[in-house]
Amino acid sequence: MTASVSATDAAAQDLLAFIDASPTPYHAVAEASRRLTARGYRALDEREPWDLKPGDKFFVTRGDTSIAAFHLGQTPVDRAGFRLVGAHTDSPNLRVKPQPQAGRAGYHQLGVEVYGGVLFSTWMDRDLSLAGRVVTAREGKLAHHLVDFRRPLLRIPNLAIHLNRSVNTEGLKLNAQDHLVPVLALERSGAVDLKALLVEELARHSVQASAGDILGYDLCLYDTQPSTRSGAFGEFLHAPRLDNLASSHAGLSALLELESPGAATRGVVLYDHEECGSVSAQGAASPFLKDLLERITHAHSDGRRDAFHRAMRHSFLVSADMAHAVHPNYASMHEPKHQPLLGGGPVIKSNVNQSYATDGETWAWFALCCREAGVVPQNFVTRTDLGCGSTIGPISAGELGIRTVDVGSPMLSMHSIREMAAAADVAAMISVLRQHYSR
Repeated sequence: MTASVSATDAAAQDLLAFIDASPTPYHAVAEASRRLTARGYRALDEREPWDLKPGDKFFVTRGDTSIAAFHLGQTPVDRAGFRLVGAHTDSPNLRVKPQPQAGRAGYHQLGVEVYGGVLFSTWMDRDLSLAGRVVTAREGKLAHHLVDFRRPLLRIPNLAIHLNRSVNTEGLKLNAQDHLVPVLALERSGAVDLKALLVEELARHSVQASAGDILGYDLCLYDTQPSTRSGAFGEFLHAPRLDNLASSHAGLSALLELESPGAATRGVVLYDHEECGSVSAQGAASPFLKDLLERITHAHSDGRRDAFHRAMRHSFLVSADMAHAVHPNYASMHEPKHQPLLGGGPVIKSNVNQSYATDGETWAWFALCCREAGVVPQNFVTRTDLGCGSTIGPISAGELGIRTVDVGSPMLSMHSIREMAAAADVAAMISVLRQHYSR
């Protein structure tokens, strides 16, 4: 059955809370860890040996920005396999450079680098803050700390139309090096040092450190405006990082809703670095997931050398990443027979050149999950004369040889600092992924 109105609203509000708690991949993993722990999942360390038994619930993090959680099934994985959902924790944004001090014409500014496919213009005239990870050293030991200033701290001001008369007719043209440098303070107000600001922020979290203790950081800019709902009937969601925290939330929520173990082992993996190619120690092109699946197979199979390969043949991965809804003002940019609508349900994404991993069999698998969940799916294929973006799906399928389908909830304004989706699609995707876990 489809979700009730109250369940739909609750799922949508929970997604917005998840997003607001996750201004960076570091915070997304921390929030996912908090939710998992509250539901009886225990944290395991890759550096330690594991003692696993059927029904165990656990999670593993890598690099502070990727996380995988599993609920072990009752049947050994070489006979029942894995039911997996994959998504990613990162979104396009601006990140602080190692030597960030910059300034011109009487302003203190921060040097930033573009991460992923940022839609530049949407970052102008926004109340921006900083969040991320700070690494300190005390007595020869490194420690990691989450920071979030949670207040407007930076701004990238637009150039007035009086000084750019053709902007509305010829478009806004921005150079990343010259035009995306945020303003931090006026020079005449005094000297500003980023590490000094970080020391103050750490102190608010009872972490005592000096500027000299800070040896590294990974800091992201983000919009301080909270996520919200809109529309005449409250049907729309406006939020940053919907791509792809909405899919991360769906995969995680569906897993947490399943209290009892099934035959197959269920798992969700949320990777970092999808937006810049997935090539990292914790990205989809890394051995992160394969390492975990091999360890689980070793502990939860008949122990034969071919157990992992047999487990993969019984397994299935849903690669969940947001999909392009048809844009009412640019409908011609969409393939005429494949125009997903906001609120129209999960989208099955296909590309014969393997930018998506979907084929006829995996398409049918997800369509059957939709049918069993009482949800009608949509389909997306990009125009034949346009290039197609990709996901973790083909990377994971190629690494593991696992059956994979690429899906996502429809959205508008993808890669904007503030994106748009439909409230009804949140609960619908969760219900279908829950069905996938149960097969």
